[in-house]
Amino acid sequence: MPALPDLPEATVARLPEYLRALHNLAETGNDTVSSEELAAAAGVNSAKLRKDLSQLGSYGTRGVGYDVALLIDQIEFVLGLTQRRAVALVGVGNLGHALAGYAGFVSRGFRIAALFDADPARVGEEINGLVVQHIDVLPRVAAQECIAIGVIATPAAAAQSVADQLVAAGVTSILNFAPCVLAVPDGVDVRKVDLAIELQILSFHEHRKAALTGLPAASGPGLPPAGGGLATPNGALGGSAGAGLTALPGGLAATGTTEPAPTGSLRSTNAEAVGS
Repeated sequence: MPALPDLPEATVARLPEYLRALHNLAETGNDTVSSEELAAAAGVNSAKLRKDLSQLGSYGTRGVGYDVALLIDQIEFVLGLTQRRAVALVGVGNLGHALAGYAGFVSRGFRIAALFDADPARVGEEINGLVVQHIDVLPRVAAQECIAIGVIATPAAAAQSVADQLVAAGVTSILNFAPCVLAVPDGVDVRKVDLAIELQILSFHEHRKAALTGLPAASGPGLPPAGGGLATPNGALGGSAGAGLTALPGGLAATGTTEPAPTGSLRSTNAEAVGS
């Protein structure tokens, strides 16, 4: 196998954006694309794109641009998407249910191989052709399905315990939707998606725009202060129960940078879904 380039986290976070744009170009019959066109489609500047792609060994052809099919193959290889990866999803409340039914995972190289929950009322439920299993059987199923990636869609209070169980079962990468920071051993990668934090960041931009224009910021009546997570009547978003989210928007992407691990056997990770 060819050696993988040692890429900065910010570059890795942009590669899926390039890949999505390239697939769209391929579907519309484009065989080549200029750096300017691809950068515009991916939402970055062309100089940054050229630097990123040069680290993959792809420089394009002057006057022609990049070969779309070749660049797709290069990026998919670097991202490890040349094989279908099995994923375990823990927590099948509203958010988990929506994730389990999200068709975009399959088209991007991921297969939801197993669903788990600790709620007896959820165990045995069928979602998108998969039967929800009790979290206690996670080690056996993870070994059978060769699962290395786990998704946590539970309330924050349960997330650390779930992470520990995933790691004990051999999972080495975790996508965490619970509004909390997880402590995991060295060698385990965590990405964190917190929808409330994203809204708070947008709120900052609204507040700043209002300050610059001198106009009052738009606000809604009677909203309670945020408490670190997006709450529902029955717990944090993504728990085993609660009202609210029933479907995902058209695309699901988590980008950002992963913080370096502190010294020691455990590290706290908090890679947010923020733009780079």
